[in-house]
Amino acid sequence: MAATVLLVEDEQKLRQLLRSYLERGGFTVLSTGSGAEALSLAATSPPDLVVLDLGLPDVSGETVARELRLERATPILMLTARSSEDDRIRGLELGADDYVTKPFSPREVVLRCQAILRRQGQREDGADQPASYGDGELVIDEPRRLALLRGREVALTPTEWGILVALAIVPGRVYSRSELINRVRGHEFDGYQRSVDSHVKNLRRKIEADSASPRIIQTVLGGGYRLGLRRDG
Repeated sequence: MAATVLLVEDEQKLRQLLRSYLERGGFTVLSTGSGAEALSLAATSPPDLVVLDLGLPDVSGETVARELRLERATPILMLTARSSEDDRIRGLELGADDYVTKPFSPREVVLRCQAILRRQGQREDGADQPASYGDGELVIDEPRRLALLRGREVALTPTEWGILVALAIVPGRVYSRSELINRVRGHEFDGYQRSVDSHVKNLRRKIEADSASPRIIQTVLGGGYRLGLRRDG
């Protein structure tokens, strides 16, 4: 059965474009430009995932996210024109599983939705399949909390493991240092950003064949870090 996406976007042309791409991606789509109607739709026809614009004209996207989280743990992908890091962090704190900053590619939105639902389904089934990176050299087995390098367990500190798992939420997506702090240690750890680089450096020494030319944990200049694209084990 196709997964149902509730698309909440007040800009009509963009809403129609996203709906078309999501339907071509195999989703059943409910759509609205109203925050109030979104809450009503979610109550009567609970979706599998919500794609939510923060800049709604009636009820704010933040309020919609909060109300949705009170009822159920439906995954949320936020759409935002707010490019500052604080705004993006706030979206994650409100319960978003991921976000996309405008302007964006509709195809990227579809891929992000698929990635979120894949992980959500794995968690619900209790059958998270280990995923491999670096042409299969590194395997991340989240249920057993194991990182295996060429079949051998790698001893990671809690922070190193947290960074690795955070990057694996959406492989290929760039995570800023602040986002990694927020996911691994909590938003209250301001001033910890420089330490992220040290933890990544230590992590690379343990999992990269050549830490000077990393293939698994990649640096994005001015952005942060990303995990090389996933290959299922």
